[in-house]
Amino acid sequence: MSKPILSDHFKSRTPSDVRLAQMKYDERKVKPEAVINVGIGNVSLPTNPAMQKRMFALDAPESPFSKGVIRYTSTAGFVECQDAFKNILKCEGFDTEKLIVQITDGGSSSMELLLVGVCGDAGTDDKPLMMIDPAYTNYISFAERIGRTTVTVKRHLSDDGKFSLPELDKIEETIKNNNPGALLVIPYDNPTGQLYDYETLKELAKLCVKYNMWMVSDEAYRELFYEEGSQLVSIWGITDADVPGIEGRRISIETTSKVWNACGLRIGALITDNPEFNNRSVAEYTANLCANAIGQYIFGALAHENKDQIVGWCKSLREYYKELIFNVYNGLKEQEPGLIVSSPDASIYSVIDVRNVVKPGFDAIDFVLYCAQEGSVNYNGVETTLLVAPLKGFYDIKSGENNPGNTQFRISFVETPENMAKVPELFVKLLRQYEAQR
Repeated sequence: MSKPILSDHFKSRTPSDVRLAQMKYDERKVKPEAVINVGIGNVSLPTNPAMQKRMFALDAPESPFSKGVIRYTSTAGFVECQDAFKNILKCEGFDTEKLIVQITDGGSSSMELLLVGVCGDAGTDDKPLMMIDPAYTNYISFAERIGRTTVTVKRHLSDDGKFSLPELDKIEETIKNNNPGALLVIPYDNPTGQLYDYETLKELAKLCVKYNMWMVSDEAYRELFYEEGSQLVSIWGITDADVPGIEGRRISIETTSKVWNACGLRIGALITDNPEFNNRSVAEYTANLCANAIGQYIFGALAHENKDQIVGWCKSLREYYKELIFNVYNGLKEQEPGLIVSSPDASIYSVIDVRNVVKPGFDAIDFVLYCAQEGSVNYNGVETTLLVAPLKGFYDIKSGENNPGNTQFRISFVETPENMAKVPELFVKLLRQYEAQR
């Protein structure tokens, strides 16, 4: 009897690089005594107190769920939840008068909607999404899922741990050659931890106006930056006064996952100052009916927080992550001076490049699989392994091109400070163990 046939797309699918290690570790027959997972940005900190209050009192009289009924919301989401995203921006000093908010099932749904809204027709190379490599792998995955195209200009990680943004003339040349529909920036970058400044964003905005592109900013980590003297930057801080014509082509992708420590809430947003984009995006999203109603209600608590509460919360997170990130950065360099570790400037990630300390032919995915499926080392008497994310899938590599991610990994600062302190020694010991048997 013949078997049903999977689509070619399904046949080609492999796990996302950010989930690969965990999935393979789950399949491991004999597991070590301990595992530390820094392969995915699954924040383990408690969420905001105002959100907790609602989360623990869903049956309170003022809750829309007090009678046990959970109905659909409007497709664009509860107004209160929309106002929560606006309130955060307003408390941070941005003008929200012309901004329109659509609530989505996490930032991931916003990414997919964005691709549908700004790129050319499915199955064509028309109007690709332009990104700066390495870029968050989900954009590449979603583009493949829905038949849209991406095009990239590449950054390079130097031995001092600094990622260099491509020269503007190289970016412009890529725009001329590919006619993208939108340019994506991640100012507090995932995966590199690089921080963009306003001057860089303004120059990129000028190109968007010149070539009639949308300018899209993924602002999941907007409040997380650590360089002395740095300021909070956002696409919403760039106006027609700075770059004439930029208003009406701005879009941001937002999420409750990172700054608000609510990854599992699965609430995100598409914010724009273009009414037509919003109207069409909501129309497209009607097929999804609406985002998670309970999650919207919980996040909606932030619509009522004042400036001191919003700014104070973000400041406390910056202080927490700054200490954590610098401790791991210094620990990695102490354990193995030959490692290249990206400069800890922003977001909750660092990139480790092992190109100077491994033998030729090294493959990042093979090392990740080794750690997940068989490797472990003794850490203070406890057999332990470490899960990290290979960076190969964060590069949009065309056929025949070398992938810098072959020797690179992303680590997420999501474990407890006690566990994060173990990461440098575990990474270096596992790397040496793997190299010894290769």
